[in-house]
Amino acid sequence: MSEAAIAKKAEIVKQTIDMLNAAQTAIVVDYRGLTVAEVTDLRKQLRDAGVKMSVIKNKILDRAVEGTDYEDLRDTFVGPTAVAFSDEDPIAPAKILKKFADDHDALEIKGGFIEKSVKTLDEINEYANMPGREELLSMLASALQDPMRKIARAVKAIADKEDEAA
Repeated sequence: MSEAAIAKKAEIVKQTIDMLNAAQTAIVVDYRGLTVAEVTDLRKQLRDAGVKMSVIKNKILDRAVEGTDYEDLRDTFVGPTAVAFSDEDPIAPAKILKKFADDHDALEIKGGFIEKSVKTLDEINEYANMPGREELLSMLASALQDPMRKIARAVKAIADKEDEAA
């Protein structure tokens, strides 16, 4: 192999290491059996959520995780492999991929890491079933409004009672 080819591959490994280091979450999937239209739809859903999906050779991934905290993922680098990276919302890739896998049997989640920690498939599924950021904010706002409503009702009841007495 020529030195130019070796240098090019080394650069690809370096880019992959940089993507892994920058990502909060990376989910490894097997996309074998999906049609081009289905893959395009999946990529669109991921892109809309700020998630990037890349098809990366297993040997490149294997070299990129060598000597890192992500070495446990080496077993997942078999067959056609795509990786969904997110450096913003750590749960978005898991949610989108889980929902897509539920609707399309051909997509298989093989493993990954969430918030820089390697997770089992069960843990990834738990994260995928959690409410999203917007849902949690909505729940918090609702919880904060409830005591205010109770206070407002109590004040109104006292005011109504005083009006009746007068």
